[in-house]
Amino acid sequence: MNTSRRNFLATGLATMGTAASLDAAEADDEPATIECLDYGRSFICNTATYNAVRFWIESRTILHDDTAGTRLVIYQCGSCKSERTFAKKDLLQEDNYDFMPIYGGEDMLILRRHVDARDRYREVAKVKDLWGKPELKLHYGQAVKELKTFEEIRDVTATDTPLAAQTEITNAETGLRCVMEYPVKTMNISLDNSIWQVDTGPIAFPDLTKRFEPPVDSVRLAYAVFNAADFCDFVIEQPTPVLRDEKEVCRVNHYSNPVSFPAKNRVLSVSAK
Repeated sequence: MNTSRRNFLATGLATMGTAASLDAAEADDEPATIECLDYGRSFICNTATYNAVRFWIESRTILHDDTAGTRLVIYQCGSCKSERTFAKKDLLQEDNYDFMPIYGGEDMLILRRHVDARDRYREVAKVKDLWGKPELKLHYGQAVKELKTFEEIRDVTATDTPLAAQTEITNAETGLRCVMEYPVKTMNISLDNSIWQVDTGPIAFPDLTKRFEPPVDSVRLAYAVFNAADFCDFVIEQPTPVLRDEKEVCRVNHYSNPVSFPAKNRVLSVSAK
């Protein structure tokens, strides 16, 4: 992945509402002026009779191809464990792994994270072949405000009002752009030095250096960290060697090798009323 700041020029977040308009028809309520999901109440409900499974939406990413004039809404769902679904006993698989579905239009990326890095970690499948037609149960924050100053961020952080963030990065060479939206799970506040810092994840981080087919296959999991409006640091999940006495003993899928990108960030307070 090309991490040079010269190759990525951030553009405005103003397109967020337009990009996500594909979801509006299936939303349970109308978004506020600033559009942001209410992540405590947004789910994907599937309809297969053998397992009408419901997944919690943990983050969403709007992937724009500005050259082709297209966009794709990607929903990264919360992870669960590998299980023997509806068995009478021994419900968890012995060789257990984390299971995460990521929806991207008609296609889905499934991540299976074992204790060590394995070839089957990433699988791309058709949504229709898995748990039936998905129904998006989207709720939007009804009172969404951008927090622009330290004082605003400090004061909301000290309450029980949920925080979210939107981070936009652009690759000018490929014409690809994304807006990643996610709940802020950890917000650091220095009362002594009047500094704040977001540290949260996982989020759906697309590789913008080339076009993937299907586009959801561009996604990697990442954690996002920022304390300013104009850049964001990421640590991206990837096969990572485990060393003992300077020798590689195995590889695991781990968040490693931090990178930094020019970005446009905004911190939002999000409430249902």
